[in-house]
Amino acid sequence: MTATRVDAELIRRLPKAVLHDHLDGGLRPATVVELADAVGHTLPTTDPGELAAWYYAAANSGDLVRYIATFEHTLAVLQTREGLLRTAEEYVLDLAADGVVYGEVRYAPELMLNGGLTLPEVVETVQEGLAAGMAKAAAAGTPVRVGTLLCGMRMFDRVREAADLAVAFRDAGVVGFDIAGAEDGFPPADHLAAFEHLRRENVPFTIHAGEAHGLPSIHQALQVCGAQRIGHGVRITDDIPDLAAGKLGRLAGWVRDRRVALEMCPTSNLQTGAATSIAEHPITALKDLGFRVTLNTDNRLVSGTTMTREMSLLAEQAGWSVEDLRTVTVNALKSAFLPFDERNALIRDVVLPGYEAAL
Repeated sequence: MTATRVDAELIRRLPKAVLHDHLDGGLRPATVVELADAVGHTLPTTDPGELAAWYYAAANSGDLVRYIATFEHTLAVLQTREGLLRTAEEYVLDLAADGVVYGEVRYAPELMLNGGLTLPEVVETVQEGLAAGMAKAAAAGTPVRVGTLLCGMRMFDRVREAADLAVAFRDAGVVGFDIAGAEDGFPPADHLAAFEHLRRENVPFTIHAGEAHGLPSIHQALQVCGAQRIGHGVRITDDIPDLAAGKLGRLAGWVRDRRVALEMCPTSNLQTGAATSIAEHPITALKDLGFRVTLNTDNRLVSGTTMTREMSLLAEQAGWSVEDLRTVTVNALKSAFLPFDERNALIRDVVLPGYEAAL
């Protein structure tokens, strides 16, 4: 398999899985323009192509806080039932068109209340839109399963409310939880009560850590809060002084040996300054050292990317083979917030045969 030529057409056909993707960072530019007009929100431009370019350029600041600030315009159109329904449905259809067979979409309900919806109504509406998208994708012969992660915003005071929502909707499409927002100055342990509640209720969660802040954030997320996965986690290399030699510090060893999935997002990391290039992104060295790395888009509009593009960049600039792409896809499904038998079925019946068929 490693000798197979890796080109864009082959990658497009490969089945994919994405664990780290934000709903409010992945809208279609044309949809943002139309919804903004409907609610009277002023955009930097009303030309969809120019808007897509504006997002990508604005996010290339090398600073996580400025990167997050680009979400002002997408959030402005996600305050109504109509906006949420449409964007959730389109989200699923866009994943299906990209060859994704399993995805987890995350968003913070507390950021979508300005139009008068309640927290439960936001979740119910998004789930309705996702269900409509999955039905259409299946009818078109490109089935994709999408689970939801609810986010609390780590710099605000409603994280426990978001955790309660995740518990309440865990049998209605919500598969897990996360905290998002600016890392530096807002440690995950500030929300320990929410994570203890989730553990008591058997709800799995991931935590954004090791992107804008270093090893202490990863250590807190895992050893204090009890996260099952780490969002981004690129700074785990701070505990591996010599990547080439592969000598691991205690925290890095824990992450690798306990098979803690790292939800890595190469293009996004370049934009926020967490990595310097695709060729030198830690995902390749960590993969080679046996870490359970997964490949993700983070924010498809803001980063101007897709799973096909992320895979293509790694093949072109970091020398990844088809075998490598299959490995990270299987890794993602092994660590998906799904029951064990359902994860295995996706790997056995969809991903592995899909790779064989593509070759």
